[in-house]
Amino acid sequence: MIGRLSGILASKQAPSLMLDVGGVGYELEAPMSTFYELPELGEKVTLHTHLVVREDAQLLYGFYHEADRALFRTLIKVNGVGAKLALTILSGMSAQALTQCVADNDTAALVRLPGIGKKTAERLLIELRDRIKNIDVSASSTGMPALELAAAKAVVATSPVSDAISALVALGYKPQEASRMVNGVKAEGLASEELIRQALQATVKNR
Repeated sequence: MIGRLSGILASKQAPSLMLDVGGVGYELEAPMSTFYELPELGEKVTLHTHLVVREDAQLLYGFYHEADRALFRTLIKVNGVGAKLALTILSGMSAQALTQCVADNDTAALVRLPGIGKKTAERLLIELRDRIKNIDVSASSTGMPALELAAAKAVVATSPVSDAISALVALGYKPQEASRMVNGVKAEGLASEELIRQALQATVKNR
């Protein structure tokens, strides 16, 4: 099991990134909460990882905070929740928000996320209630970094808008919905991570 990787951030285009560890490039998928924390390309970063081995693929997932990985591992144990949906949940709300959602028995907040219906939301709340009590999320990302911090962590890309839309589609949103979400944000001068952050934040507020 690969539990942690330390290396140079070679590329990042949500929800995928590549970490160069001693000349070996590891491809990982990560929630937006991790992308908000990543350094600039070419800088060193350490990620907590979770390896999924399937018959047709070996998939590696990366998390900036250990608590986020713990939540991911807890989420994929819930019946009907796979790795992709778990990433969507951790991208759409912070670790603190998720734990508060469970404490408040708030199905409405979960249903706002793509791929989660009322029955899935109810099952998540029931199965997570006892499982996340021992996970300390105090040091994890809030998912809402300051604008100037996110702008400083710009992604090298020809079009932050198209990258943001592609990332939202990868997280489970329909193309038309993803386009509408991003187009609702004043995109001028913003990096793709910030576009995604604001689009997700606006969606949660408006529903």
